[in-house]
Amino acid sequence: MKEEYSNQYRRWYDKDPVLSEAVKTLEETDDQTQIRVALNLIKIIIEHNIEDEKFEAVDDIISAVGSGLDDNKRGRWYDIDTTLRTAMNMLQNCPADTQKIIAKEMAQMVVKQIKKEDDEDEE
Repeated sequence: MKEEYSNQYRRWYDKDPVLSEAVKTLEETDDQTQIRVALNLIKIIIEHNIEDEKFEAVDDIISAVGSGLDDNKRGRWYDIDTTLRTAMNMLQNCPADTQKIIAKEMAQMVVKQIKKEDDEDEE
Protein backbone atom coordinates (compact mmCIF):
# COMPACT_ATOMS: atom_id res chain seq x y z
CA MET A 1 0.00 0.00 0.00
CA LYS A 2 2.86 2.37 0.67
CA GLU A 3 4.00 4.23 -2.37
CA GLU A 4 7.09 6.18 -3.20
CA TYR A 5 6.34 9.84 -2.68
CA SER A 6 7.19 12.33 -5.35
CA ASN A 7 8.89 15.60 -4.55
CA GLN A 8 5.47 17.22 -4.87
CA TYR A 9 4.20 15.64 -1.61
CA ARG A 10 6.17 15.89 1.60
CA ARG A 11 3.94 13.57 3.60
CA TRP A 12 1.87 10.54 2.61
CA TYR A 13 -1.43 12.23 3.47
CA ASP A 14 -0.77 15.34 1.37
CA LYS A 15 -1.81 13.54 -1.83
CA ASP A 16 -5.47 13.96 -0.86
CA PRO A 17 -6.43 17.57 0.00
CA VAL A 18 -9.33 16.51 2.24
CA LEU A 19 -7.17 14.05 4.14
CA SER A 20 -4.34 16.56 4.37
CA GLU A 21 -6.62 19.23 5.84
CA ALA A 22 -8.25 16.75 8.27
CA VAL A 23 -4.83 15.60 9.50
CA LYS A 24 -3.62 19.20 9.83
CA THR A 25 -6.69 20.12 11.88
CA LEU A 26 -6.27 17.01 14.02
CA GLU A 27 -2.63 17.88 14.63
CA GLU A 28 -3.66 21.31 15.95
CA THR A 29 -6.22 19.97 18.43
CA ASP A 30 -5.52 19.07 22.04
CA ASP A 31 -4.22 15.64 23.09
CA GLN A 32 -7.58 14.40 24.39
CA THR A 33 -9.33 15.23 21.11
CA GLN A 34 -6.55 13.55 19.12
CA ILE A 35 -6.92 10.33 21.11
CA ARG A 36 -10.74 10.33 20.82
CA VAL A 37 -10.53 10.86 17.08
CA ALA A 38 -7.79 8.21 16.78
CA LEU A 39 -9.94 5.61 18.56
CA ASN A 40 -12.88 6.40 16.28
CA LEU A 41 -10.57 6.32 13.28
CA ILE A 42 -9.31 2.84 14.18
CA LYS A 43 -12.93 1.67 14.51
CA ILE A 44 -13.89 3.18 11.13
CA ILE A 45 -10.85 1.69 9.37
CA ILE A 46 -11.60 -1.76 10.77
CA GLU A 47 -15.27 -1.47 9.74
CA HIS A 48 -14.35 -0.40 6.19
CA ASN A 49 -11.84 -3.19 5.84
CA ILE A 50 -14.33 -5.77 7.10
CA GLU A 51 -16.93 -4.49 4.61
CA ASP A 52 -14.34 -4.71 1.82
CA GLU A 53 -13.41 -8.20 3.06
CA LYS A 54 -9.80 -7.13 3.57
CA PHE A 55 -9.93 -8.47 7.14
CA GLU A 56 -11.11 -12.03 7.46
CA ALA A 57 -9.75 -12.76 10.91
CA VAL A 58 -8.48 -11.01 14.02
CA ASP A 59 -4.93 -11.84 12.90
CA ASP A 60 -5.49 -9.69 9.79
CA ILE A 61 -6.43 -6.73 11.98
CA ILE A 62 -3.44 -7.25 14.28
CA SER A 63 -1.16 -7.47 11.25
CA ALA A 64 -2.58 -4.23 9.84
CA VAL A 65 -2.08 -2.48 13.17
CA GLY A 66 1.52 -3.65 13.39
CA SER A 67 2.31 -2.76 9.78
CA GLY A 68 4.52 0.28 9.64
CA LEU A 69 4.97 0.58 13.39
CA ASP A 70 8.61 1.14 14.07
CA ASP A 71 9.52 1.86 17.67
CA ASN A 72 12.60 3.75 16.51
CA LYS A 73 10.51 6.19 14.46
CA ARG A 74 9.46 9.06 16.67
CA GLY A 75 9.90 12.12 14.46
CA ARG A 76 6.32 12.59 13.34
CA TRP A 77 3.82 14.57 15.41
CA TYR A 78 1.54 11.55 15.80
CA ASP A 79 4.31 9.24 17.06
CA ILE A 80 4.06 10.72 20.57
CA ASP A 81 0.96 8.67 21.43
CA THR A 82 0.63 4.95 20.63
CA THR A 83 -3.11 5.14 19.88
CA LEU A 84 -2.68 8.06 17.52
CA ARG A 85 0.33 6.44 15.84
CA THR A 86 -1.61 3.20 15.36
CA ALA A 87 -4.57 5.03 13.81
CA MET A 88 -2.37 7.01 11.44
CA ASN A 89 -0.38 3.92 10.39
CA MET A 90 -3.59 1.98 9.75
CA LEU A 91 -4.88 4.89 7.66
CA GLN A 92 -1.60 5.10 5.74
CA ASN A 93 -1.80 1.40 4.89
CA CYS A 94 -5.37 1.60 3.57
CA PRO A 95 -5.93 1.58 -0.18
CA ALA A 96 -6.23 5.09 -1.69
CA ASP A 97 -9.98 4.74 -2.35
CA THR A 98 -10.60 3.73 1.27
CA GLN A 99 -8.43 6.64 2.44
CA LYS A 100 -10.65 9.04 0.46
CA ILE A 101 -13.79 7.71 2.13
CA ILE A 102 -12.23 7.74 5.58
CA ALA A 103 -10.77 11.24 5.03
CA LYS A 104 -14.27 12.70 4.70
CA GLU A 105 -15.46 10.88 7.82
CA MET A 106 -12.33 11.95 9.68
CA ALA A 107 -12.81 15.60 8.71
CA GLN A 108 -16.40 15.51 9.96
CA MET A 109 -15.32 13.75 13.15
CA VAL A 110 -12.61 16.32 13.93
CA VAL A 111 -14.95 19.28 13.32
CA LYS A 112 -17.71 17.66 15.39
CA GLN A 113 -15.32 17.01 18.28
CA ILE A 114 -14.00 20.58 18.21
CA LYS A 115 -17.55 22.02 18.19
CA LYS A 116 -18.52 19.76 21.08
CA GLU A 117 -15.55 20.95 23.14
CA ASP A 118 -16.32 24.59 22.30
CA ASP A 119 -19.91 24.10 23.48
CA GLU A 120 -18.69 22.52 26.71
CA ASP A 121 -16.27 25.42 27.30
CA GLU A 122 -19.11 27.93 26.92
CA GLU A 123 -21.21 26.22 29.61
